[in-house]
Amino acid sequence: MSSQRPRLVIAGFGDSGLLTAIKLGRHADIVGISAKPALLSGQELGLRLARPKDWARDNWISFDKYRALDRVRTVQATLTGLDTEHRTVHATAPDGSPVAETYDLLVISTGVRNGFWRQPRLQTPDEIAADLTSTHDRLAKAGSVIVVGGGAAAVSAAANIATAWPGKKVDLYFPSERALTEHHPRAWERLQNKLIGLGVGLHPGHRAVLPDGFDGDEITDAPVQWSTGQPTAQADAVLWAIGRVKPNTEWLPPELLDEQGFVKVTPELQVCGHHHIFAIGDVAATDPLRASARARADGLLAHNIRATIADRPLKRYRAPRRRWGSIVGIQSDGLEVFAPNGTAYRFPAWSIDRVLMPWIVRRGIYKGVRKNQPLS
Repeated sequence: MSSQRPRLVIAGFGDSGLLTAIKLGRHADIVGISAKPALLSGQELGLRLARPKDWARDNWISFDKYRALDRVRTVQATLTGLDTEHRTVHATAPDGSPVAETYDLLVISTGVRNGFWRQPRLQTPDEIAADLTSTHDRLAKAGSVIVVGGGAAAVSAAANIATAWPGKKVDLYFPSERALTEHHPRAWERLQNKLIGLGVGLHPGHRAVLPDGFDGDEITDAPVQWSTGQPTAQADAVLWAIGRVKPNTEWLPPELLDEQGFVKVTPELQVCGHHHIFAIGDVAATDPLRASARARADGLLAHNIRATIADRPLKRYRAPRRRWGSIVGIQSDGLEVFAPNGTAYRFPAWSIDRVLMPWIVRRGIYKGVRKNQPLS
């Protein structure tokens, strides 16, 4: 590759894309393309619903707040196409004008859509704020809430809703004998006890019937029917966290995708057949869990991009066999993080604002974050 700084385009500027850019700012001229005007994380659904101001402080952050992105150019646009022959990414700006960004290297990190909280549509800050507050208000007014789903998002939602509104009737319905089936069983054992202590009704073995054309992308209030034969259930608000993900890959050539629409990659996170294109995060078909985002593969990806620039050997990504990390987010008594083997590690409450967030997260992981404007 040329001795000049290569041009790196990162298509999709969520958690994985942003962290990759932070690690490569000194090695390439970077352009990040995002449908949002800021990092809008898809993580910590429960906190987003129950305590949107607290959630926004750490998960909705304008790109200009990241010190390591000072030399990165961000473009708000909707991705529309990729020309691999001419190494050009095509998109449409909010005003409808076309956008074309050429690249020497490309990272695809467009993620997936999943429920109302992970959608790729263009949004302004005011629209984002309205979404956060309207969903919170809808749940606050509901006397009863059903959460459908057995993954981390569903468990987090049930726990945080029950914590925020102790008098509210909250029920969690999930299809297997236990929730959190992609985590170690010890994680569910611990969270099950927490949910019972919060008064959440637990209903294993319930698989919901979805209305035709409905993907769980809104809160509903109609009775929920079960294909597993149980009587219908009803609540003032039904939150669908069913894990029905769809990759944001409509803009990509079909030959780059597997049968489910995810990006085909090698163990080095290179797109199959394309030496200068990489993929990371939920959009990349790395392993059955597509765990490269949560497994912090951004460090390995940055290494492999630097190695590609210098024509050095690349490292292989090794996926964890189980999901790990925080499930219910920061609580009044601290933060609990689960290891792949199900062991729970706790950050005490006093350490969150004194150590964890300012030093480990904002300084250590993100290399410096300026004060964020809180949600008013």
